[in-house]
Amino acid sequence: MRPFFGFLHRWVGLLIAGFLFVSGVTGAVISWDHELDDLLNPHLMHADTAGTPIAPLTLAAQVEARDPRVQVTFVPLAVEPGESMALGVTGRVDARTGKQIEPGYNQVFLDPVSGQELGRRNWGAVWPITAETFVSFLYVLHYTLHIPEMWGIDHWGLWLMGAIAMLWTIDCFVGFYLTLPMNKGARPARQSFWARWKPAWKIKTSGSAYRINFDIHRAFGLWLWGVLFTVAFTAFSLNLYTEVFYPVMSKISQVTPGPFDVRKPRDHDDPVIAQIGYAPVIAKASAEAAGRGWTEPAGSVFYSPEFGIYGVGFHVPGGDHGAAGVGPPYLYYDGVTGALLGARQPWKGTAADIFVQAQFPLHSGRILGLPGRILISFMGVVVAALSVTGVVIWWKKRQARVLRQRRHAAVRPRPPAPAGSGYPAE
Repeated sequence: MRPFFGFLHRWVGLLIAGFLFVSGVTGAVISWDHELDDLLNPHLMHADTAGTPIAPLTLAAQVEARDPRVQVTFVPLAVEPGESMALGVTGRVDARTGKQIEPGYNQVFLDPVSGQELGRRNWGAVWPITAETFVSFLYVLHYTLHIPEMWGIDHWGLWLMGAIAMLWTIDCFVGFYLTLPMNKGARPARQSFWARWKPAWKIKTSGSAYRINFDIHRAFGLWLWGVLFTVAFTAFSLNLYTEVFYPVMSKISQVTPGPFDVRKPRDHDDPVIAQIGYAPVIAKASAEAAGRGWTEPAGSVFYSPEFGIYGVGFHVPGGDHGAAGVGPPYLYYDGVTGALLGARQPWKGTAADIFVQAQFPLHSGRILGLPGRILISFMGVVVAALSVTGVVIWWKKRQARVLRQRRHAAVRPRPPAPAGSGYPAE
């Protein structure tokens, strides 16, 4: 079995190495996405006008009045002092063409006190890459490679990187198996399994460059195996959530479906037009939350035209990543009828519900707070390094194999020429 698993590890590793290198490097950076965005774009992120903030829904109405092509899809209901208010927008459907308008931006930044527009940007844009779009470019590159829509499907990047993550998850076990010592017959009783396995955990710094490269690949993979497996599995579960992860989880355990799990998304040129506004939804949600005993205020509201669903999150300003990265409590409402569709509370529900909720906090490291984010950033560098060292190992072995074949061919005796061939016999 060992030769088969060696073959599998080699070729799966070569297949996924380039993808993992990109994901590793970008993952190391985007662990600090908010901090880096603040550093690169203070003109968008900060506002220092003194005074009483304007009502958020009033600011949202002003944005739509300034550009009738767009509708506001995300509104923070309060911001931290000194911070701007970032609203999400999307294009409306053009009545003449029946197609969704592409306004060229999907975020608007406002001074919450003066209402002044500080800037606009297209979060996740492929081109041009500017200081304003750099972080979001890396973020989307990390899990989709910015693969464009083809044949009316815009999930190719998600599916590809999800498949790569699935292969990586399997390869974690294959690589671990290959570090185990081979059973080469009888051994002295004193040479235990651990004694034979122990060298795999070490890096022999006095060895050749190839030996050091090999030891780095093997030892780092062993010492950090648990974290590598967690990152690989959660990458698969997040990218292929709808297609594979959620359906499988539903078969093997009791998962409580959310509103987005039971509705089929509409085409972006055929969105669900909301028949109820933000204000009534926020009022309904606040009353419902009070009845449930939730103590935090309504902190943000969004509308998904693709699903026709409103969501109201309950958190203090800046607390949208709360509860160890799983996010705040949410109440969901139908955009047409205003009916309550469901609720989501962090770390509540069945064991399967909590496992599903934990996927992003585990992948991002936010489940452990700042130490977790540092660990995940470090792991991004490790993943990139393992990709490079794995390719180097393959290349060196290939060079050695080719050299052996050439030497063998050079010393192999040539068979005598057949009679009548026209060549002299040796």
